[in-house]
Amino acid sequence: MTQMTSYHDPVLLKESVDGLDIKPGGVYVDVTYGGGGHSREILKRLGPDGKLYGFDQDPDALANIIDDDRFELIPENFRYIKRFLRLHGYKKVDGILADLGVSSHQFNEASRGFSTRFDARLDMRMNQKATVDAVSIVNDYDEQELRRIFKEYGELRNAPRIAREIVTARKTKSIQTVQDLKDICAPLVPARIENKQMAQVFQAIRIEVNQEMDVLHEFLEQCKDLLEPGGRLSVISYHSLEDRPVKRFIRNGLFEGEPEKDVYGRVSVPFKKVGNLIVPSKEELKQNSRARSAKLRIAERIEQE
Repeated sequence: MTQMTSYHDPVLLKESVDGLDIKPGGVYVDVTYGGGGHSREILKRLGPDGKLYGFDQDPDALANIIDDDRFELIPENFRYIKRFLRLHGYKKVDGILADLGVSSHQFNEASRGFSTRFDARLDMRMNQKATVDAVSIVNDYDEQELRRIFKEYGELRNAPRIAREIVTARKTKSIQTVQDLKDICAPLVPARIENKQMAQVFQAIRIEVNQEMDVLHEFLEQCKDLLEPGGRLSVISYHSLEDRPVKRFIRNGLFEGEPEKDVYGRVSVPFKKVGNLIVPSKEELKQNSRARSAKLRIAERIEQE
């Protein structure tokens, strides 16, 4: 069996699981199972009557499955969390943990095309059964669509120029590999920030391939209905595009605007923030460089009047 440490080092392990305030007989969900690091820690704290469900759409995660009667892995995207929990007989749970973004395994597996470090086919699918991959996006999206994703998901100032160069280059030759894309983008950025900019280009395409922002919004909306009053939500994000909606949703249950007030000027919000923003310790950063941008936010479901 693949060891979780080689697959993915769990980030903010103790802090994120502490945030769930686990009840021994409760029902919990780890929506980003990966190497099973967070799930193993949750199971340590569950009693014999507790239950844990894991979600992971990547078939590679099946190699890390935990042999424990209290655990079940659902091989699906966590945007369908409510549907699949109902199929397993649960309308409410006591806690949900999400470690967003890409696993170390996905970055380190050259053939998956997630990383700028390896030359491989441009893939970037978290679900390897999905029909849309990075090749189809860079070759089929029109210039306006490419400009949108580079600006919105890559936060790139030179998004129009990158989009234009991709559209021009693909008229001569189809863009198929990591190196193909790097060769197109290299002349557009100063060498001193090339790695940072390429990471932003790849992030933008990856988010589009996997519909990551749509998935996050759908998931958070469902947490309102799924969590029992007093139930906890523990979310680790890695960039501002993820962190902003998590922060806003915890604050007022919305992604934009402010909640409506009643006639007495009161607002009804689904969550209350638990503690402050948590970031990795210096010790964790020494052991796991991937944790450097991690932010943990914890919320508790409020009982509605």
